[in-house]
Amino acid sequence: MEKVYLLFTDTGTLFTRMIKLYTKKTYNHASIAFDSNFQEVYSFGRKYPNNPFIGGFVKEDLRSTLFLKSRGAVYSIWATKEQIARMKEIIKSIEAEQQKYKYNLTGLITYTFNKPSHRKNAYFCSQFVAHVLKEGANYEFHKPISLISPYDLQCLTNLQLEYEGPLFHLIMNENRMNDLYRYNVG
Repeated sequence: MEKVYLLFTDTGTLFTRMIKLYTKKTYNHASIAFDSNFQEVYSFGRKYPNNPFIGGFVKEDLRSTLFLKSRGAVYSIWATKEQIARMKEIIKSIEAEQQKYKYNLTGLITYTFNKPSHRKNAYFCSQFVAHVLKEGANYEFHKPISLISPYDLQCLTNLQLEYEGPLFHLIMNENRMNDLYRYNVG
């Protein structure tokens, strides 16, 4: 068994603040990673930090200014090597054909009316993470994945909070989780 990391962030951008007004939740962006150094972090989101309307599959750089100025929470969940291999395969398949995939802005709108979105090859961040968990690790959700919010993901059973606080401290600290977990959460 190995850990898979779910990251939840508050970047403080205008788009994030607008979503936060609706959700009333601290973190409104979800990503998935397979290593505690966060070298490969995946999600669906904006392609350019200052333009929320051009989005799609993204390999996020937590060392970018956008994330280093952000707050976040990192949770882990245990998965078998086979599940991790399937999840990575799903992500690599999407990454290889990312021009076919779009950001599901329509899905965000239908989400506000509690109506599932059925757009092909379109995801918003938490919908993508839920898709990877469902298809790759056989995780069962109690509602359609197009209605899964970052907060819903945070409430999954068997998640372990590893870190919460400024992402700068997490990314720039070589000891990563162990020291920071005790300082910020424990």
